[in-house]
Amino acid sequence: MPEVQFEPFDHPATWKATDFKSKDDFAIDLSARHIDALEAEIAAYKKASGDHAGLSPESFPLTTIQEDVRAWREEVVHGRGLLMLRGMPVDRMDVDDLRLLFLGLGTHIGRPVSQSANGELVADVVNIGGKDRNERAYRSSRQLKLHTDRCDHIGMLCIRKAIKGGVSGYASALAIHNEILATRPDLLEPLYNGFHHHRFGEQPPGEPLVTPERIPTFSITDGVPNVICIRGYIDLAVEEGHVTLSDLEKEALDTFEAVADRDDIRLDLTIEPGEASFTNNCCVLHTRTAFEDHPEPAQRRHILRLWLREDDRPAAPGVIVHKGQGIMPREGKGTYYKPSEATAS
Repeated sequence: MPEVQFEPFDHPATWKATDFKSKDDFAIDLSARHIDALEAEIAAYKKASGDHAGLSPESFPLTTIQEDVRAWREEVVHGRGLLMLRGMPVDRMDVDDLRLLFLGLGTHIGRPVSQSANGELVADVVNIGGKDRNERAYRSSRQLKLHTDRCDHIGMLCIRKAIKGGVSGYASALAIHNEILATRPDLLEPLYNGFHHHRFGEQPPGEPLVTPERIPTFSITDGVPNVICIRGYIDLAVEEGHVTLSDLEKEALDTFEAVADRDDIRLDLTIEPGEASFTNNCCVLHTRTAFEDHPEPAQRRHILRLWLREDDRPAAPGVIVHKGQGIMPREGKGTYYKPSEATAS
């Protein structure tokens, strides 16, 4: 069993929804100086390359606003883990340039990694699969649970919002930990011990469909906290008969979710067009309500997403195995889970 921390977290990311009056408490309004710097870097990079794989802080330096960018990264990585940038030029820039802008900026927060077998560094969060649970969540319109992704930090840039629903939610996993410690400390041990996660058919060739190792929900390495919770993948491994959960493990997961969804813990907000959020995926959970799309394809909800890794962040072995380098690109694999084909991957 890993060591369990039976002391409350005292960390800037240990916040509750009630700590914020509005977006203004964690948002920064971009000025013309910021937009000019971003647009200048886009133009320069397109002349030099334009390839997403070549983007880095060195090839997209943002020299004239580097002090601001460093402060933004500090807030995401070491601060509250929740930052919103408002005023992205989504109304006057085409999608390809917006991808370059967001990815170039994102390289200053962390190293971009592939988000699916398609290999994209900038994912289009759009409704492809409707409510079909065999489609990856970011390509659906269904209600999601609070969860983490397979990275350290997440960027989300809204180009268009849904005509109804699609409300984003955030919760501090460290605040959830402290609440469980105060009320049900006996449930921390199974959360630190972790769970086997289904890999949705996206495991590398030759590897099992379900992680052979337990992935810890909570872990502390060199004093640095990490959280991983994807209840849907834990439950899918059980539903398909690969693993079982004890009554105590089920209660721990149910309690974790119940605390996370409390009104005083969970922060709900709508990300408007031109707003970009960056969250510390090691400390902050995120979700989205179900939504209704516009009947016209050109007007449908569209968000750009980044998965960013922090290579020098201390982490437990199970955390490192789970996140890896994102999801390995696989020719012809796609994002749709086919149970009959998954074990033959």
